[in-house]
Amino acid sequence: MFENVKAFEGSQSSFTFSFALLPPDERHGMHSLYAFCSYIDDIVDEIPENTDEIIAEKQGRLKFWEETIDKIYRNKVDSKFINPFVKTIKRFNIPKQYFMTLITGCRRDLFQTRYVTFDDLKDYCYGVASIVGLISIEIFGHKYEETKNYAVNLGYALQITNIMRDVKADAERGYIYLPREDMKRFDYTEEELLNGIYNENFAELMRFQANRAREYYHLARKSLHPDEKLTIFSAEIMDAIYFRLLEKIELNDFDVFKERIRVSQLHKLMIVAKQLLSNKLFIRRLVKNSEKY
Repeated sequence: MFENVKAFEGSQSSFTFSFALLPPDERHGMHSLYAFCSYIDDIVDEIPENTDEIIAEKQGRLKFWEETIDKIYRNKVDSKFINPFVKTIKRFNIPKQYFMTLITGCRRDLFQTRYVTFDDLKDYCYGVASIVGLISIEIFGHKYEETKNYAVNLGYALQITNIMRDVKADAERGYIYLPREDMKRFDYTEEELLNGIYNENFAELMRFQANRAREYYHLARKSLHPDEKLTIFSAEIMDAIYFRLLEKIELNDFDVFKERIRVSQLHKLMIVAKQLLSNKLFIRRLVKNSEKY
């Protein structure tokens, strides 16, 4: 089965912009991590119709990876296709439970397509986003315990932003991540959402989600110790790119049905440049690392 794991050869995503400037060890570690995340996510999402037979097949593949993770931590795996991933785990001493939580979070999409309360959705966001942040800061090499709060809250913020952007695409797959309690509060029905109805109630519902996301961006930034700016530079780029995406959704009056709202590649590069210019310590780190090669 390892011979078919092509995702470990590289991962293409907007996150590439956030770790392109990392030192080689950390950069390779992040590529391996996101290749793994992408592969697990693809297991869940690759077939639109989740029949009982297909769900059982996907369950089996997720179970395989849970067993593989367990074997990695018992030094029982040796395959060239996942060696970069194994090296990342060993090199940065990433806790085993983080990967188990990630797989459990992704598995949830096989069985749950609606969320009644935000607390329920928040638990899902932790499993598929915040946990990735916790793994990432192990690779970055965080110094302070509070940085874990930064990773968790930023994960919530990024996932809520993703949910807002992907309302239409998720509905087409049969998923509604906006909590029912929020939809009821703003008198917007599931039927309207599935039919792509954009109206004032929907705009107010989305504005409520945007304010919630902003709160988590704020909590994350407040948790970041000033001395951590150097090590968590890549996470701050992710923060800036996704915060800009949130702003674009707001500027489009939350009409995510009309088109998929994006941050352009050029704009991402501009964000990276701005973050870089504002972080003199990171520039010094780049210069120091370049002198090694």
